[in-house]
Amino acid sequence: METMMKSRLVQAMMIAAAAAAVTGCGSDDDDDNNNIPATREISFAGVAAPATDAEKRAIFASTATVEDKTYGGEYRTFLRSGEVQDGKQFGQLIDKAGTVLKAEDGSVRISDSNEFTSILPVGKKLFSVSQFEDRPGAMFLMELNQDDNGVLSVKSLEQIDQSGVDGGWVHCAGSVTPWTTHLASEEYEPDASVQITGADAAENGYSAPMLDYYADISEWNPYYYGWNIEIAVDEAADVTSTKHYAMGRLAYELSYVMPDQKTVYMTDDGTNVGLYMFVADNAGDLTAGTTYAAVWKQTSAAGAGEAKLEWVSLGHATNAAMKDYVHGTNGKPKVKFADIFDAVEPESNVCPVGYTSINAGGNGQECLKVKAGMETVASRFETRRYAAMMGATTEFRKEEGVTFDSKRNKLYIAMSSVERGMEDFKKNGSAKNSYDIGGPNHIRLDSYNKCGTVYELDLFSVPSMGSQYVATTMKGLVSGRPVSEQDPQVAGFEDNNSCHIDGIANPDNVTYMSGYDKLIIGEDTGSGHQNDVIWAYDFEDKSLTRIQTTPYGAETTSPYWYPNINGWAYLTSVVQHPYGESDSDKDTGAGEARAYTGYIGPFPAVKQ
Repeated sequence: METMMKSRLVQAMMIAAAAAAVTGCGSDDDDDNNNIPATREISFAGVAAPATDAEKRAIFASTATVEDKTYGGEYRTFLRSGEVQDGKQFGQLIDKAGTVLKAEDGSVRISDSNEFTSILPVGKKLFSVSQFEDRPGAMFLMELNQDDNGVLSVKSLEQIDQSGVDGGWVHCAGSVTPWTTHLASEEYEPDASVQITGADAAENGYSAPMLDYYADISEWNPYYYGWNIEIAVDEAADVTSTKHYAMGRLAYELSYVMPDQKTVYMTDDGTNVGLYMFVADNAGDLTAGTTYAAVWKQTSAAGAGEAKLEWVSLGHATNAAMKDYVHGTNGKPKVKFADIFDAVEPESNVCPVGYTSINAGGNGQECLKVKAGMETVASRFETRRYAAMMGATTEFRKEEGVTFDSKRNKLYIAMSSVERGMEDFKKNGSAKNSYDIGGPNHIRLDSYNKCGTVYELDLFSVPSMGSQYVATTMKGLVSGRPVSEQDPQVAGFEDNNSCHIDGIANPDNVTYMSGYDKLIIGEDTGSGHQNDVIWAYDFEDKSLTRIQTTPYGAETTSPYWYPNINGWAYLTSVVQHPYGESDSDKDTGAGEARAYTGYIGPFPAVKQ
């Protein structure tokens, strides 16, 4: 069941201890931990782009040299979807009562949408929470073994009951908080303006599978989904789940907590989306705080663009107050879209007096007015729409992962494709008004890039906002290379690779290798590259090294860096839905389409 996290006052007092646990959990020898250097040099050998059919079916991982010793060179699997551990099939989907769901042929419904998996040092034990990007969503708790050489393996597996948080929904990427909890996402929130009832959801192909979670479809509520979920695990393997209504409701790719343990960056995936920041009232406690939305103040239209960022406050909220509106408790109504907004159709692209014109979330132009007294509810239940009404930018396209560079004090955000709302009344270079009509048209780039960009953001302390990590500028760091006459494809890779084989294609999630000073970039691409890749970006020479490749039709999800787990470092990596996004005809049916959850490493640790 959902409960509030254990006493946040006590937890705040223990944050330093928790952070220490991440750095050196399980070690009784402080001297050994103190001997771990803060920085090391790593050199990845790289792997070649898959060229043969056999190579395109395999997973390849690069070796790496650290202090004249070789590490890595293989992808290590925790579990593949469908594998049985302790009587449970990894990836099995369950309903609200905990009953395993069945497919039409009577087989267990197994998800191949493995996503983010965490490593959580808790006391003398290691745990991993692994989440699935499905409807209904699924989460599993693994206890891990770690041998003397740092190799990890699964000791036990339990399925996490999500009935206390109304069931899981499309758990996309995630992160680990500085106090060692798993922070999960719920992506592509159902549109509450049209999916009001279970019957409405049944008519929507994306939402309909979620209805299998309930005993009766009348239980459906679109406002159950689109939130951050924090998962705390104690040494006895007891799990506490909390949905953080105070932060807001979006199509969350992921949320990332900064070192001050208060500032959280929240990325919003989809078309015409925004960038958000939450500043908690208290360190280590996400149950109350103020949410902000970014405004892109463009300073250059060239390439991926460049801008100064301003932040619009969406106000303060608490979990407790917002939860009442979700569930209709403590005298509050179980709120619906029509309780929050008056909505009318525009006439000749103009909204009536008293209504605000917006273009957010792929809905085109909308004319909205917040009902009296519902401002805070609007800011959390319809965060993107409300942000647009307040003047924030909702023109980003496919906003994905986010990570923090502690050396340069920068944030990195992946934009899978730079197009549509980011162009100036265009779609892929051709005239189109769908993505800018009715909105402020803040982003007006000269060109589009279907291969995507990773942006860098400068951070500064802003005491008036209560944060040491406020982003003030945004510009492209590394971009994909669409194949063209000026930049032709490498010979042999012309087919099924519309982005240059030696550049990134549709960057998805990113992680910074603190101590080793590399930016890791994972891909989620279809036609960009036939085989998705994880890259290591070198800040000094700006080079990209291919460090992992995946099979046909797979996506690399949620690479995540752990600098020191008992003297070893790890890069977790998930290979989602092989043969599922493309090249399904290559699937022989011999089980190769099952997803992989695992890691690259171990490597020598660095201090966090």
